[in-house]
Amino acid sequence: MEKWVDEAFARACEKFARGAKLAAQQGIIPYKSEGGRYVASPFDGNSWWTGGFWPGIMWQLYKATGNEAYKDEALRTEKMLVDELMTFDLLNHDVGFMYLLSTGAHERITGDKRALSNTLHAATLLAGRFNPAGFIRAWPGEERTGYAIIDCMMNLSLLYWASEKTHDPRFAAIAKIHADTTMREFLREDGSSCHIVIFDPNTGKALDRPGGQGYAPGSSWSRGQAWALYGFTLSGINSGEQRYIDAARRCAKYFIANIREDGLTDCDFRQPKDEERIDNIAGACAACGLLELANVVGGEEGETYRAAAMRLLRALNDLCADWSEEAPGILQKCTASYHDDGAGRHVNILYGDYFFVEALCKLRGTDARLWMARA
Repeated sequence: MEKWVDEAFARACEKFARGAKLAAQQGIIPYKSEGGRYVASPFDGNSWWTGGFWPGIMWQLYKATGNEAYKDEALRTEKMLVDELMTFDLLNHDVGFMYLLSTGAHERITGDKRALSNTLHAATLLAGRFNPAGFIRAWPGEERTGYAIIDCMMNLSLLYWASEKTHDPRFAAIAKIHADTTMREFLREDGSSCHIVIFDPNTGKALDRPGGQGYAPGSSWSRGQAWALYGFTLSGINSGEQRYIDAARRCAKYFIANIREDGLTDCDFRQPKDEERIDNIAGACAACGLLELANVVGGEEGETYRAAAMRLLRALNDLCADWSEEAPGILQKCTASYHDDGAGRHVNILYGDYFFVEALCKLRGTDARLWMARA
């Protein structure tokens, strides 16, 4: 174990012990930090898709340390997310992100029965978004009935988990159909991925591939590449299907080839060279996927993936981590979208911190394995 990993983990524990108190005082689910305080989600209130990452950080640290303060903060925000299950209107396919890392983590770590029920509720909502033409619909709205996005590869873990818990194969079957569609319609020959595919909702035919949060149609939004890399790895682990691991290997090769010389990640791997856009969320998420993929494939290939993950994480720690007491978050230069959509550009965004903490936990052997169907 490299010394800096333990040092970074200890600093993260200190920062988020302070952060748990601050977030509770503010009464919000943190989305980002600025000016010495946390900021709530930019859209949709507590139904915004990132709500699970904050309690996810708390559960990871509770699992690693046993400090009840992290658990208490996770449970405070969990109640806010469970309330959103009842209102329903603004929820979408990202219930995987929202609930696997909150109620799902609660059930996994403590065995709580109500948390189990709430997580199964979320899984049922996600399964209800499945279009039998072959994909999981991303968002509500009459004009977006055929939209699917690469991010959903991460949400599929909730469905695999639900099949494991209920012994009902329907959830996993939906996940595999969507993953197969994603391999066919999102992934390119070189291992890159588009962000959005618009399908004919009646036939499942792919009609368009807009640029989405990337630079332009046909470009390569780096966080989308990370969702693909980690998402296919998780589908391979959770389903036992080799084809998903092979897809993840293609995605990994492409991602590694596009890491910047300094170890950071551009917001889009095909963005213009004369304008800096960095997204450290992509690097942190990809590092988690690479570490898991390394464990699956083993050998020299696995060592290549692990070395790339360490390169990403070391760069995040050395170049973009703010460990000062004044800053509630860790990773700087996180970017939600290439074309600024109001969700943040070159700022601290806390789901980047989640993946950084998860990666540190993987390296230290304390990862709560919140994306896995089986504990």
